[in-house]
Amino acid sequence: KKTTLDQALRGVLGDLIVRNAFCLFVSNLCSTAGICSATTPFVLLGDVLDCLPLDLCDKIFSFVEENVSTWKSNSFYTAGKNYLLRMCNDLLRRLSKSQNTVFCGRIQLFLARLFPLSEKSGLNLQSQFNLDNITVFNKNEQESTLGQKHTEEKEDGMEVEEGEMGEDDGPAPSSIPIDYNLYRKFWTLQDYFRNPVQCYDKFSWMTFLKFSDETLAVFKSYKLDDMQASKRKLEELRASSGEHVYFAKFLTSEKLMDLQLSDSNFRRHILLQYLILFQYLKGQVKFKSSSCVLNDDQAAWIEETTKLVYQLLREIPPDGDKFAAMVEHILNTEENWNAWKNEGCPSFVVPLVCLFNRTVDDKPKRLTRKRQAPEDFLGKGPDRKIFMGNDELTRLWNLNHDNMEACKSDSREFMPSLDEFFAEAIEQADPANMVEEEYKVVRNANYGWRALRLLSRRSPHFFQPTNQKFKSLADYLDSMVSKLAKELPDIPSEEIKTGEEDDDDNGDNLLKDSNDSPSIQSKLVTNQQMDDVAAKLGAQWKNLASHFEMKAAELREIETDSEDVDMQAKLLLVAWQDREGTQATVENLVAALNATGFSQIADGLSEA
Repeated sequence: KKTTLDQALRGVLGDLIVRNAFCLFVSNLCSTAGICSATTPFVLLGDVLDCLPLDLCDKIFSFVEENVSTWKSNSFYTAGKNYLLRMCNDLLRRLSKSQNTVFCGRIQLFLARLFPLSEKSGLNLQSQFNLDNITVFNKNEQESTLGQKHTEEKEDGMEVEEGEMGEDDGPAPSSIPIDYNLYRKFWTLQDYFRNPVQCYDKFSWMTFLKFSDETLAVFKSYKLDDMQASKRKLEELRASSGEHVYFAKFLTSEKLMDLQLSDSNFRRHILLQYLILFQYLKGQVKFKSSSCVLNDDQAAWIEETTKLVYQLLREIPPDGDKFAAMVEHILNTEENWNAWKNEGCPSFVVPLVCLFNRTVDDKPKRLTRKRQAPEDFLGKGPDRKIFMGNDELTRLWNLNHDNMEACKSDSREFMPSLDEFFAEAIEQADPANMVEEEYKVVRNANYGWRALRLLSRRSPHFFQPTNQKFKSLADYLDSMVSKLAKELPDIPSEEIKTGEEDDDDNGDNLLKDSNDSPSIQSKLVTNQQMDDVAAKLGAQWKNLASHFEMKAAELREIETDSEDVDMQAKLLLVAWQDREGTQATVENLVAALNATGFSQIADGLSEA
């Protein structure tokens, strides 16, 4: 039944779109009675406001404002808060901020009444800026008209533009010397007000500093008088409407520059922008980058300029002192909001707690004075021994009076050496011992975790780059054990081969005695040799990579890991060494270098 009535109400709304308030009222009653869904009034409101022009939307929104207490009730708030927020945002996108200011304000006030004070949906939590608000002005000096005289422009029949003062509005334009450089520097400052992060850049800050000094010098040198015409006009506005409303809109025409600098509201707007910018630069904002920090010179300049801006605000008529005090109060309040956002926007609702740290229902607790602990317990007795209530605990606690020194003692060094820890794993890796894979210690997760910690502290192989892919931790430890078996001095001079040998009937890898065959360890390419070859190869390492038959994916991975050509050559040799294993010998590398035309590098490697 609810679904049927929801659709019926939308159909009636389509037929009676002009008399929509009646339909909304009916849907509201039906939803309250539980006959239709709780979201139906909000869906109908969205349909109405999407179909009607703005002048009728203004009247319909009065219905929304009058029922704000209904929308905040438990039966409507959960179901309709997202609908109302989306509806208001759609309306704000359609409205002009300069032409429909009152309607925009009503929508904002409605949202403030609807949502709780700690609601985060309307907050700029990450302190983002409206970077699309770009001030457009003439940046071509050749097209500038500031060199022409105003008298010639008037004689040419130039019409008075909107916003200019007529003959009856006050005195003639001010005598402020305006040229194209002042015009360009003045309007360039709007880009810094739009994106204050630029001020943390060294070169951008120097530009901002220079342009600001010149602009504020003009404001300081050419002060405005409390003109009788302005007073008379302000009194007429107050008498007619009871208030004076002014909405700033930047007109960047060169012909209006002298009039704008002579206008008190315009000057106040620019100076207020300075104060807002300075507050952001000095304030602690949670989402600021670590590089956004002012140095001492910048902080000192901002401090002096802030005092100058407040002084200029006090000198601007009318009611300069009152306006400056009001601005200072508003900015101080804004700092509290910034601190609230930095703390993660905690709720303003604090539980009621009484004086003795109790709730309302609890009885007050009597405050009792704590008894002083005995001196022997605090370690202040004759022997400075701290008694812990148990003989063994007292003995352990008093082994050393300085706990930090006790922690640094050599007796607390529990990290084993590589040969001690991996002795069992190397022994099990010998095929002659015939230890099955599932019983090897490298398959134990606890052993693997401790092995990684030990390797990261005491083995250079842990940080050596490699392109070899390991399916499991045990496979990686098998590879590390084979390398450690060749290097550890306490291990017999034996090697663990990974390739298959035909000498064994079972096909297992053998540990051969170093006296039976030449030691492969002496023939393997060392890290120093790879560094020397990589430094000589440089940008020509790809020629050697083609001989090694490296895949395109491996080459891309090497180029991604480092932009230095010497490091790329080193990564190539490391990948070749991981792939070849025991076959990564000096002889094979010399043969590869000769085959690719690097005979001089091969000769140097052979001699070494």
